[in-house]
Amino acid sequence: MDLQLGGKRALITGGSRGIGLAVALQLAAEGSDVAIAARDPAVLANAAKAIGESSGRRSIGVRVDTSDDAMVRSMVEQVVQELGGIDILVNCAGSTRTTGSPQRSVAVEERPKLVDVTDEMFWSDVNVKLVGYLRVCRAVAPIMVEEGWGRIINVAGLSARTTYSLVRSARNVGIAAMTKNIADELGPHGINVTVVHPGTTLSEDVAARFDERARVEGRDRADIERESAGNAINRAVAPSEVADVIAFLASPRSVAICGDAVAVGGGHVRAIHY
Repeated sequence: MDLQLGGKRALITGGSRGIGLAVALQLAAEGSDVAIAARDPAVLANAAKAIGESSGRRSIGVRVDTSDDAMVRSMVEQVVQELGGIDILVNCAGSTRTTGSPQRSVAVEERPKLVDVTDEMFWSDVNVKLVGYLRVCRAVAPIMVEEGWGRIINVAGLSARTTYSLVRSARNVGIAAMTKNIADELGPHGINVTVVHPGTTLSEDVAARFDERARVEGRDRADIERESAGNAINRAVAPSEVADVIAFLASPRSVAICGDAVAVGGGHVRAIHY
């Protein structure tokens, strides 16, 4: 299937690693020019170079901290200046702060306790992820409205549907609610807005945690991954597999999906959503 993404211009926040980088690679492979945004300029430069070399498309890196509205607006201005516009926005930037217990070990990710959730921890995470997405959407939307077409995909997580971390659940439910509100407003202007909920995804950090748990507990790594994923496919989802879904949502072919949530977690068992 031709996703009709040739010549589109995409901005991916959190695009230097994990799901964000996988999305940037996939969109570039489909013929889009991409701008990836993240905090670390060195990592950004290497990632942007790799994307360009693998796809032959234009790829730029822009430093941003989505908790800073001035930096967000500057980022959008730079992307428009260098790429000529923004057709696709994928919000994937997240906080580097742990939302679990401050005493949590690398090997075992414990269920966060209520008493460990400080105001600072909550607002720090929500400010980067939920409000950060709002800042970027707010800066990009007028550009898409003027063009009369656009796609916005907000990457949240299946903790919006399951209990584990109070902070992650609250922020991801908020992202889903924000997405629907923005979709209702921007849909008539030719802009589709969706939210994607990844489940356990085999990012660099998650893979390292699985490896460490296998070492500490003397268990098979595949068993730990299957246990942690808790899904119908019995394994964690790869970032590239999440990116495949996002690439479709970013394409003109996804016009019938607007304001909705799409789960990409391998099918959580015993849960029914309708």
